[in-house]
Amino acid sequence: MSTAPAVVDNTERHRLEVHIDGHVAHLDYTLHDGRLRLVHTEVPEELGGRGLGGILAQTALDKAIAGELTVEVICPFVKSWLEKHPDAAATVTIV
Repeated sequence: MSTAPAVVDNTERHRLEVHIDGHVAHLDYTLHDGRLRLVHTEVPEELGGRGLGGILAQTALDKAIAGELTVEVICPFVKSWLEKHPDAAATVTIV
C-alpha cells in the first residue's frame, strides 16, 4: 500500500502543492477576512490519475478546519469533488 504524497502549503504563492518527479500539482487559494477561497486546481498530465486533485481539495478543507475558516469555492474541480464527497463537504462551512 502506498502512502499519500506530501502536500506543501506554499504561503508565499498562496497555493497547496504536491511535488512528484519534477512536476507540481497545485490548488491556488486566497485567504482574507476568515475566508479561504479555493480558486484553481491544476494537475499536470504526467501526474494525472493519481487522485492528487482530491488530495489537494481535502488538504484545503483541513486548512479551513484548522484555521476556523469559511470556504468559498470558485474552482470547478473542487466544486465537483465536494459534490462527490458530501461527508468531506459537511466538515466545513461553505459559502
